Amino acid sequence: MSESPYPVHVDALPDPSASRGLWLIKWLLLIPHFVVLAFLWVAFLAVSVIAFFAILVTARYPRPLFDFNVGVLRWTWRVHYYGYGALGTDRYPPFTLADVPGYPAHLDVPYPERLSRGLVLVKWWLLALPHYLVLSIFVGGGLWAGSRGAAHSELAAGGLLGLLVLIAAVALLFTGRYPKSLYALVMGMDRWSLRVAAYVGLMTDAYPPFRLDQGGTDPGSVPASPTSTAPLVPAG
Repeated sequence: MSESPYPVHVDALPDPSASRGLWLIKWLLLIPHFVVLAFLWVAFLAVSVIAFFAILVTARYPRPLFDFNVGVLRWTWRVHYYGYGALGTDRYPPFTLADVPGYPAHLDVPYPERLSRGLVLVKWWLLALPHYLVLSIFVGGGLWAGSRGAAHSELAAGGLLGLLVLIAAVALLFTGRYPKSLYALVMGMDRWSLRVAAYVGLMTDAYPPFRLDQGGTDPGSVPASPTSTAPLVPAG
């Protein structure tokens, strides 16, 4: 049964040659990103407040502000994918708000020409409450907190997602492989989290679906540029 695509596209490709032990020091390598993203998320919150009033008055999200906030989510996703939200690649994330076609993690949100004036009053707190409950289990204080606008805490996923990434890290350490089924599940949780982050960030009126769209390619996206086959363990 086909599912309708959601207008927040989160894609990724697994690393074809993942390091066994690089994940042990990624926290150190990512410190420059953590510093930059701390400021970017403060700006994200400020821009969201301005966008709230703009949508309330004009039913439009100012395009430059929209592009900036999409860029913050895009940057966050690349860091999250490289780091402990997925451990999906060993390629160091670029320092840019723009999409980087050659990087294995991508995020895009189509610009909405009009947004509901009424929904902007309730979707970021009341309508999103069921998703907050689900994501509190999935990612604990990580992307769940980030989706509620908590600075750069989205970089340190906890909960079930954190446990699964830890299992993947151990598998990488001893086998050099990322189990395929585990990767698909991790991607599904990350994708769910980022969809909610965009929704409560007022970027879309489409309510996030309660489903895990697993795997690297988002159902609503054009597949990312192909690479060589990754050494993932076959499911089962």
